[in-house]
Amino acid sequence: MLPAKVKIVEVGPRDGLQNEPQPVSAAVKIELIDRLTDAGLPVIEATAFVSPKWVPQMADNAEVMAGIRRKRGVSYPVLVPNRKGLDAAIAAGAEEVVVFGAATESFSKRNTNCTIAEGLARFSEVCAEALARGLKVRGIISVCLGCPLEGEVEPEAVARVARELNAMGCYEITIADTIGTATPGATRRAIEAVAKHISIERLAGHYHDTYGQAVANIYASLECGMATFDSSVSGLGGCPYAKGATGNVATEDVLYMLNGLGIETGIDMKKLIAAGDFICGVLGRPTHSRAAKALAARAAA
Repeated sequence: MLPAKVKIVEVGPRDGLQNEPQPVSAAVKIELIDRLTDAGLPVIEATAFVSPKWVPQMADNAEVMAGIRRKRGVSYPVLVPNRKGLDAAIAAGAEEVVVFGAATESFSKRNTNCTIAEGLARFSEVCAEALARGLKVRGIISVCLGCPLEGEVEPEAVARVARELNAMGCYEITIADTIGTATPGATRRAIEAVAKHISIERLAGHYHDTYGQAVANIYASLECGMATFDSSVSGLGGCPYAKGATGNVATEDVLYMLNGLGIETGIDMKKLIAAGDFICGVLGRPTHSRAAKALAARAAA
């Protein structure tokens, strides 16, 4: 039986924009987040408190947090890689933070310049301080369903990292297909391995659409009982450490499927598409969402 309600975590403003080669102003990011809030997204990943040397697109993090119109009942989590990032996020008024690990040693070293164990030790301190300060902590595990350096990933490797994040106090743990190579069968196996240790209600899926499988993987996840998914308006985003990896699954495409299944989300499709049109207009390129393109063509006919 499929869930009656699904929570969408909109990652476009952070994960979608962080690797854009052209600068995107804080004013544009604030406008995008406000539009997504108005569209009914319950969770919007707002920015990242990371080194501007490594991720210059997120250098305006404090300005973005100060400028957004926060709505009661909506969460605006921010990514933090270490204690310094956490302190800056708290100073900027963040109420929820996101920490991230990897399911393979090679990707961990490439992405964060440390081993899995070293990264988890770093995040243990971050989680302890965040929880002590009353913040919520969400955990993400990269390359759970395929690694650009090691290939296939054993489900138990994902479960090991998930157990560590759970022990640190993460209220939600996300299984991420960072390079978009997963199929429904592999997705189901990874979820089942993690769900042996952590309740399915506390698990989320983050799927990229490199091979066009993201929506199918979400459906497989729904069949497992998962009811929280990351997605990115207009399919923005990619992975800088995985050659050929395309963007996150488009929020519009996920919403179209969920609407067709009669699953409640609280999201207004027209306002969501308008938010996507806004950011794509700024970036000077068309949306990657198939649903948005098809609905626009139908409206113009």
